[in-house]
Amino acid sequence: MESFLIDLGRMDYSHAHQFQLDCVEYRLADRDRSDIFLVTEHPPVFTLGSRGGLEYLTVAREYAEKRGVSIVQTERGGNITYHGPGQLVAYPIINLRQAKLSITDYVSLLEEAMICCAGEFGVFPERDSRNRGIWIGNNKIGSIGIRVRHGVTFHGLALNVDLDFEHFGWIQPCGLSNVGVTSLVRETDSRIEFTKVKEQLISHLERLFARQFVTVPPTLISGKAA
Repeated sequence: MESFLIDLGRMDYSHAHQFQLDCVEYRLADRDRSDIFLVTEHPPVFTLGSRGGLEYLTVAREYAEKRGVSIVQTERGGNITYHGPGQLVAYPIINLRQAKLSITDYVSLLEEAMICCAGEFGVFPERDSRNRGIWIGNNKIGSIGIRVRHGVTFHGLALNVDLDFEHFGWIQPCGLSNVGVTSLVRETDSRIEFTKVKEQLISHLERLFARQFVTVPPTLISGKAA
């Protein structure tokens, strides 16, 4: 099945969120349109999920924003999380009914894509029943938070490649206690090229979802949601 792949590069979270919403409307407007897989990286931002999470911010909101970390409320599932440079993010815009996927199956595929991608670099995460995503022991290396609107997915996954952990220290990730975070670079103690990880993640998403990706520009969607 053919699907669009759009690489947004490094994009402000609010702009990427709006673009996701445009993609959802684009997909819902015509059942014959292709699914869309977005890949991106964000400047520092804390996002709040449908269960909130501001209470798990361990510094004053004003302090975080003064230090250049924005705080954005979203409609995705879950609690507070952090996105920043060096973290690879993917937002699949998929019609689950047409793909014949349950939400549980879909989330499992996102986890599997991250597990397979990490394995390419000698890191072997596992699932954990406490929280969806992937883990190295008690440290989370990949997160998942999704939303489904009329059968079409948005939001998605975030894989820690090589990022500054200072901002993670300002939150209790996903509202869980006694857990930490890690990254591919921290686990291997070696230099890993972000672009190489992106290539591998895209490849595994394409394989696991049985797609043939066609790279298209964002302008294909912008202004054509209806």
